Amino acid sequence: MEFTVLDTDRGTALTGTPWPEYPRPSLRRDSFVNLNGGWDFAVGDPAQLPEHFDRTIRVPFPPESKLSGIGQVFPEEQALYYRKNFTLPEEFVGRRVLLHFGAVDQEAAVFLNGKKLGIHTGGYQAFTFEITDALERENTLLVRVRDRLSARILPYGKQTRKRGGMWYTPVSGIWQTVWMEAVGENYIRSIQVETGDHWARLYFEGITDGQAIVHTPDGDLNLTISDGMLEVLLDRPRLWCPEDPYLYEVHVETAEDRIDTYFALRTLETKLVRGFPRLCLNGKPYFFHGVLDQGYWSDGLFTPASPACFEDDILAMKRLGFNTLRKHIKVEPELYYYACDRLGMVVFQDMVNNGSYRYIRDAVLPTLGFQKKDDRRLHRDPVTRRQFRLAMEQTVEQLRSHPCICYWTIFNEGWGQFDSQREYEFLKTLDDTRFVDTASGWFRWGDSDVESLHIYFHPIRLLKSQRPQVLSEFGGYVYKEKSHSFNRDKTYGYKLFDRQEDFMDALERLYREGVLEAKKKGLSAAIYTQLSDVEDETNGLMTYDRKICKVDEKRMNLLSRALREE
Repeated sequence: MEFTVLDTDRGTALTGTPWPEYPRPSLRRDSFVNLNGGWDFAVGDPAQLPEHFDRTIRVPFPPESKLSGIGQVFPEEQALYYRKNFTLPEEFVGRRVLLHFGAVDQEAAVFLNGKKLGIHTGGYQAFTFEITDALERENTLLVRVRDRLSARILPYGKQTRKRGGMWYTPVSGIWQTVWMEAVGENYIRSIQVETGDHWARLYFEGITDGQAIVHTPDGDLNLTISDGMLEVLLDRPRLWCPEDPYLYEVHVETAEDRIDTYFALRTLETKLVRGFPRLCLNGKPYFFHGVLDQGYWSDGLFTPASPACFEDDILAMKRLGFNTLRKHIKVEPELYYYACDRLGMVVFQDMVNNGSYRYIRDAVLPTLGFQKKDDRRLHRDPVTRRQFRLAMEQTVEQLRSHPCICYWTIFNEGWGQFDSQREYEFLKTLDDTRFVDTASGWFRWGDSDVESLHIYFHPIRLLKSQRPQVLSEFGGYVYKEKSHSFNRDKTYGYKLFDRQEDFMDALERLYREGVLEAKKKGLSAAIYTQLSDVEDETNGLMTYDRKICKVDEKRMNLLSRALREE
C-alpha cells in the first residue's frame, strides 16, 4: 500500500522561523519573542530525562508530520522531550515575563532552568506560565509530553493509531506557537467581548481603569475604561457579515500596559419567515452555505506550513461562493479565527469528541432511521463526562470573542453523546448569544436551537419541526486525483466518480434537486462534506495538498447565487 506525503506550495518554500506571526490577534503587545524553530528532541522513559537529545524538531509542527523534520508516530508509553536554549532579551530585564503555549497534545510538564513551572493537560487549549522568578540571562526550557490518546481521558477528535477511512494519523506534542512577552506588574490578562446591533462591551481581566481609542468609519472615539469595562455605543453601526466583515480596531492604554484588540457587531436570532423558522444574521434570514473543514494538512497534519494557508483555504471557498466553514471536531489556533473574522467567513464550531465510538450504534442504525435515543444513560463514565464538559467550557472561553463563530455543535453523530439536555443548558450558561446544535446528525433528545440532519445515502427531506433546520452534513462525493492523493490504493467516500465532469454534474444536481428545493421548505443552512481530501478520504472539493480544485468555479457560483435569492 502506497502512502504519499504531499507538499503544499507554502510547505516547499518554508524557510526561517516557522509561524513568525503574532499568535494572539485579540490581545496584541509590542513585546514578543517567538520560540518556534529548531528544538532539541528525544523520545524516552517518562520517569527519566534522556541522556542525549539526538534529533532536532521544527516547532510548532507535530512530530508525526513531515514539516517537523521527524515524521514518525511514537508508542504512547514513551514521552516526547523538547529542549530549547534562549537568551533573555535586554528589554525583558526587570519586567514580568510570560511564557505561552498555543497548544500541546496532551499532557505537558514544563521546566525552566531545572525548575518545574507546572503541568497542563488538554490537547487544544492555550496555556501560560509566569516565568519571571525562574529566568536567568541564559536559559534552558524543557517540555515533557505524554499523549495516551485515550477515549476516556481527554477529547481527542479523529486521531487514531490505526488510521484509515475517516480516522486520521494522530498528533502529539507541541503543535502551536511557543512564545514569550514582557508585561508590567498590572497587565491585561484577558479580554471578553459582548456585542449587539449598535453597542459593544469589552471586559478586561487584570485592570480596573484606562483609556481606549476605538477606530470607526466615522472617526475615532476616545473612551474611558471603568471598573474593568469599556462600553462602546455607535450611532451608525456597521454590522459584520461575510459580505462586509468590518472590524472595529481598539487601542488600549493603562498605567502599565498598552494593547491592541478588535471587535465586530452582529446579531443572531431565529425568526418565523414565510411560515418557516429561519436562522437570521443581523435581523434578516441568512442561508449559511458551507463546507466541512477538518483542519488537516498533507505535510503538517494539525499545523499547516504557514498561517497564510488558513487564508488560502478561506479565500478558495469564498471564490466558490461559500460563506460558512464547519470546523469539524478540532479547535484551531487563534490566527485561523482571526482570518475568518477579517476575511468574512462564518464558523460553525464543533466541540472535540471523546468517549467511545461504535460503528453499528453510531453509524449503521442511525443511517437506517434509528435516530432518536434517550441519551441520559449513554457514556456514563463520570471521568469521560467531566473531561468533555471541561473541554467545552475551555473552548467557549477561548473562542467566544470571535465574531465569525455563530454556532456551537456539542455532539456529532452520537459519538460520546450523553445527557444532551443538561449539556445544552450548560452551554447556554456559558454563551447564550449563538446558535447551539446539541446533536448534529442524530440521537435527538432534549433541547437544541436547530434540527440538525446528516443525509448521505437518501434524498434530502426535511423533518416536521418547529426549529430551524440545518443540513449539517451531506454529499461526500469522491473524485480522486491519484497523483495528489495520500493513499493511492484505498478510497473513502460516499459516491465515487471516475471522471471530473461526472463528479461536477452530480454535485450540481445534488444542490439543485436537493438543497435548493429544501431551502424553499425552510432549510436554513447546508454543510457539504468537505473542503479538502484528508488522507484516505478523497471527498474534498480540493485535493489534500490544496493544489487542485476539483469543481468548476463558475458553476459553483451560480449555485451560490441561487441559494442567496429569496
